[in-house]
Amino acid sequence: MPIISKGFRGRPGGRDPELPPGQYRTTDFPVLSTGPSPHVDPDRWSLTLVTEAGETSTWDRQALLALPQERPTVDIHCVTKWSKFGTSWRGVSLDTLLDGVSTAASFVKVASYGGYTTNLPLEDLRGGRAWVVHEFDGRPLTPEHGGPVRLLVPHLYFWKSAKWVRELQLLTQDEPGFWETNGYHDYGDPWREQRYQGD
Repeated sequence: MPIISKGFRGRPGGRDPELPPGQYRTTDFPVLSTGPSPHVDPDRWSLTLVTEAGETSTWDRQALLALPQERPTVDIHCVTKWSKFGTSWRGVSLDTLLDGVSTAASFVKVASYGGYTTNLPLEDLRGGRAWVVHEFDGRPLTPEHGGPVRLLVPHLYFWKSAKWVRELQLLTQDEPGFWETNGYHDYGDPWREQRYQGD
């Protein structure tokens, strides 16, 4: 006969089906970084896309703002187990930046001001699933949250949404970034709890 503590009723309501396993909801927006936030002058910021053949395209802030803007509202999930629902952003779809780019690449290495890097499959930046964003909740993105511009890839753990983004390098072979070389999962799907290598 199983032993059950008196008064035990289990978790009320069971697991929230909108919440990935192991996560909890928060209304806060915690600030987590590998080091101090670099303060990048928005007027000096630029983003460079480099193909595997070495061809480059570069956008400064004015050029980015001149592109078609989108306003995604998405849920975000941090590997440290918090999830924030219904976050609102403004920026440019990666589909727009990649439009017309000739490439045989399958991967992207993202580099940030301050030295941070992360890797993603190129297909995860296509199909309306990723943006380069410059506003959060109707205001310019602050440095602690990745401003002036960050990557937004909400279907993966939030370390893949690199802050202070400055370069997208298209690669034919995967090349792990900062956290991936320090034991974190190469892909980082929150619904499969891919937090660490081997998950």
